[in-house]
Amino acid sequence: MRIVGHKAGKTNDLQASQKSVKGQPAQSPWRLALICVMQYMENLSDRQAADAVRGRIDWKYALSLPLEDSGFNFSALSEFRKRLIKGEAEELLLNRILEQLREKELLKGHKRQRTDSTHILAAIRPLNRLETLGETMRAALNSLAIAAPDWLAKRSKKDWFDRYGRRVENYRLPKLDSEREVLGTQMGEDGFNLLKKVYASNAPQWLHLIPAVEILRQVWVQQFYTPVDGKVQWRSPKDMPPSTIAIHSPYDVEAHYSSKRSVNWVGYKAHVTEICDEDTPNFITHVQTTLSTVTDEVVVEPIHQALSSKSLLPEEHLMDLGYVTAGHLVSAQENYGIELIGPVRNDPTWQAKHHPKFANSNFQIDWDKQVAVCPRGHQSKGWKKKTDSKGQPIINIRFSQLDCSPCPSRSRCTRAKIEPRGLTIHPKSEYTALHSRRKVQHTPKFLKTYNKRAGIEGTISQGVRRSALRQSRYIGLAKTHLQHILIWIGLNLCRLNDWLDGIPLAATRYSRFMTLKPKASSI
Repeated sequence: MRIVGHKAGKTNDLQASQKSVKGQPAQSPWRLALICVMQYMENLSDRQAADAVRGRIDWKYALSLPLEDSGFNFSALSEFRKRLIKGEAEELLLNRILEQLREKELLKGHKRQRTDSTHILAAIRPLNRLETLGETMRAALNSLAIAAPDWLAKRSKKDWFDRYGRRVENYRLPKLDSEREVLGTQMGEDGFNLLKKVYASNAPQWLHLIPAVEILRQVWVQQFYTPVDGKVQWRSPKDMPPSTIAIHSPYDVEAHYSSKRSVNWVGYKAHVTEICDEDTPNFITHVQTTLSTVTDEVVVEPIHQALSSKSLLPEEHLMDLGYVTAGHLVSAQENYGIELIGPVRNDPTWQAKHHPKFANSNFQIDWDKQVAVCPRGHQSKGWKKKTDSKGQPIINIRFSQLDCSPCPSRSRCTRAKIEPRGLTIHPKSEYTALHSRRKVQHTPKFLKTYNKRAGIEGTISQGVRRSALRQSRYIGLAKTHLQHILIWIGLNLCRLNDWLDGIPLAATRYSRFMTLKPKASSI
């Protein structure tokens, strides 16, 4: 796939026209790819992009098209995106751009890179619990009406047309909690009734394979208890499934509810990595799109693997608190030669908050003898290697009851009334890396280096403002990821253009009041 080139474009056009003898004229893949990128550079819809190809001279020049070219139907862009996803070729677009930049010696420095994430809203409307039930039932009925209209017409109840005939919206639903509960129970009975008919022995076997019907079954399992004596019961909030598997809309089952600090959303999460070396364009080198419930620390290893495959591994990788763990500090250095720069979480234990002298870091660890010594000089009596809930190796250390019971510092060392003090620590390499980082992460030298990570927030802001990054246009994780790739390729080209034109990077903006800080006298 070539990005630009008149000669290559004419050759591809000739080959495409020879293959397209009947039906819709074929389009060159390189041209469709470039149109998709330009589309997101200007935040255009498919129709607007197709119109731009027909009517704008700058687009025709970039695409190697004659002025009299009549363009193509906008549906070709959707078909092209589907083929990219089917062929798992989404990453090819960004990788090819990066290769071209390297060949032209425009991508020289990548020793220091930074990564951050942002929330992405799914291409669905937010639904409350009652709306989710109604829309799930409505989606299943609509799918069955297409696949088996005669079968469904004979088995539908008359009141179903009133409840599910049009979009279920909250303002049409009852306002009193008691009435909403009655309606929800009725919807539950309707869903179980429909599923019973679909799974009946005399029903066509392929009916339950319809995606909307399977989604109906899953949502009803998540929302209701199995009927006993014909009575439908709602699940209480504590019996609801976790957000990692809970379905919030029948139209996008991969979009999950998530919350981060003060932001609540249903959708996905985007992780972007860019170069932040001095005197070089801040090109985006990698894009990772995940489910909204995936924590930041999970994507560190995949990001490094992807950068390694592109030969773009940095020497220093700036990441915020959510990404950096003790394990990543060690694995990034050992496996990829990367120094992970970012703060780690403070010691969360009760002792560290209220009695720092008895925090884990003040216990002396003899790794060779597998013994820990407490601040009062007592040695541990137990040392066991285990794995935590995430499958990571940990070490449990226990002290003797004979030492802990009469200890005058017991009330400051442990809150256990009977059990002696215990420690849970990481293996040696991770333990050392974690405590070393906690010591240096507040020093001026570390903060000066880490402060460069803040620039990635401006990149995300640029993606949101210029290319509507915050809102997914498509249904599903794969299509949303392709959208993000196209957005960041477009921003790479914008940054390349600014670099060649000599436009400097924007300076950090401060409020008028903050500009007075260096001049203010201390009082």
